[in-house]
Amino acid sequence: MSHDGIKFVSKEEAERAAARSHLTGDAVRPAKVRVDKTGGTGLTIEWRDGHTSHWNFAWLRAACPCATCHETREAEGLEPGETKPKPQALLPMYEAPPRPFDVEPVGKYALRFRWNDGHEAGLYSWDYLRNVCDEAAAQSGRENAR
Repeated sequence: MSHDGIKFVSKEEAERAAARSHLTGDAVRPAKVRVDKTGGTGLTIEWRDGHTSHWNFAWLRAACPCATCHETREAEGLEPGETKPKPQALLPMYEAPPRPFDVEPVGKYALRFRWNDGHEAGLYSWDYLRNVCDEAAAQSGRENAR
């Protein structure tokens, strides 16, 4: 049964969401931020609580928190960082991997990436990045298992 405005989630999803909502204080304050545009390895943040998070650029682009990207993922049932499977083609077209042309801080709470595909609407807040950290690690583990 479905109701307008109500989303039914599994127990695992509910527990993951509850765990995310408890991250506060030093858990969402970066001590050190490194963006490797030249090497193309991604973003690494050392948090003040001692945790270190790493995201590659492909994951970050697919996890864009802007309203358009968020609504598209939600409509397609995708998690942040998860991409829609591409249809198989006889001769697939080359698509450049996501890379930022520019990265800039937004106040003391976020980063803005200007991506090579022209997208630049998402503000990646420290809170958002820390809360999607476990999802990025889980997806990376699934991809490495393939």
